[in-house]
Amino acid sequence: MAEMKPSIMVIFGASGDLAHIKIFPALYSLWEDGFFPDNFFIVGFARTKMDDGIFRKTIFDSLNVNCRKKPIDEDEFSSFSKHVFYLTSKYDDDSSYHELGGFIASKAKEYNMPKNVLYYLSTPPSVYINVINGIENAKLTSDEYKGEGFSRIVIEKPFGYDYESAKKLNGKILSVFKEEEVYRIDHYLGKETVQNILAFRFANAIFEPIWNNKFIDHIQISALESIGVGFRAGYFDKAGIIRDMMQNHMMQLLSLVAIEPPPLPDADDLRNEKVKLLKSVRPLSLNDIKNYTVRGQYDRGIIGNKQVLSYKEEEGVPPDTLTETYAAMKLFIDNYRWAGVPFYLRSGKRLKIHKTEIAIFFKKLPYSLFAKIGIENIKQNSIIITIQPNEGIAINFGAKTPGFKLDIEPVNMVFNYKSSFKLSPPDAYERLIYDVIVGDQTLFARYDDMLIAWQLITSIINGWSKTGNPIFPDYEAGSFGPKEADSLINSDGRSWNN
Repeated sequence: MAEMKPSIMVIFGASGDLAHIKIFPALYSLWEDGFFPDNFFIVGFARTKMDDGIFRKTIFDSLNVNCRKKPIDEDEFSSFSKHVFYLTSKYDDDSSYHELGGFIASKAKEYNMPKNVLYYLSTPPSVYINVINGIENAKLTSDEYKGEGFSRIVIEKPFGYDYESAKKLNGKILSVFKEEEVYRIDHYLGKETVQNILAFRFANAIFEPIWNNKFIDHIQISALESIGVGFRAGYFDKAGIIRDMMQNHMMQLLSLVAIEPPPLPDADDLRNEKVKLLKSVRPLSLNDIKNYTVRGQYDRGIIGNKQVLSYKEEEGVPPDTLTETYAAMKLFIDNYRWAGVPFYLRSGKRLKIHKTEIAIFFKKLPYSLFAKIGIENIKQNSIIITIQPNEGIAINFGAKTPGFKLDIEPVNMVFNYKSSFKLSPPDAYERLIYDVIVGDQTLFARYDDMLIAWQLITSIINGWSKTGNPIFPDYEAGSFGPKEADSLINSDGRSWNN
């Protein structure tokens, strides 16, 4: 396991929700587990006025709500908080970045450490360019440190609004940082079960030989949520589910389940294979977009015996909005392994259940030994990889029921992380932040695979703009989504794994 080097993490937007719900809990858990060296420190950079003491108190309060290691020991936190500082700053003011540079230099000297600086953009996307310009103008990159340390930048999604904006943002980032210094974070890739997809496929001789179009009938990738938009209405109504989930999380899951084995399990080889895979996804014509994609928006309904509002009634959502809260699509990958195998993707909010999974369905037998005795509808074999909430893998196959009568029923062979390893997997942000500090880009998106995914999603968004406005809402909260999504897969003689 790689050792963390002395480092300085600057968190832009350190007073915001993401920092307090995800980033600081992950940093504190890594500290408590003994990963950090003594010579490290964290600098919060945000517009909210406060001093170090108040900032540390806000972190302590949020850890007691959001950290997986709660309740937080006050003495342990006191040791951690001595490494935490705060600068009240403005994102569009160069003087704030010069002040940051002076602070980094003085603390690096005090801690007797190199200027190994990690810039974490936990801000709204609208200020990304301002932050990158500020870093550039204050000469706070590794090129300016002249061998005194490294610099890395961590960028949260969304990476742009469409293909052109993503390309522009990426161009700006790469004018200041090298690609090997850029970490485009997708928390799905930090989930233990997502990482286990590669081990499941490539470390087991019983699976990889059948992972192709000779044996697999189709694959479903689902990211279903029972919650609504919550406090994210301002962002979500501009993005929609296709930008929020499909362009990043779903495309990453698609690539991991379908890529060819890389020569080595390292960052470059793995991401090279992802690019090859995404280039093989068949582009959608306007007619394909009409027939192979579905969008929806939730109406009022019942979830957990509670009446919930429609999307248009959520706080901060315009009453005439046409933003989709559900999307489904059928894609094909045109290569030797997957030719002819449909991939069905779906994601939505305010649905009946909460789960993220990859369901691999195998072809039916060309001839059934049991058909002659009236057993004809034997369920397809399948492998269900559950990413959340109950991380694990289930293999479904047919077995004879006990007794004198010959009958075949589906049964499950289940692997569950918690019961098998007697522990819960670490939070995704813990793994990803650890990788940033040690310099491992394996679980982060590269510029080319990110842009290829945007090309596909942008073509769908543009196609939707040409097919006429939908009639929203078109599915009840607490259902499995719009009827058109069922028709999308039912018309092929298949059904969703609900």
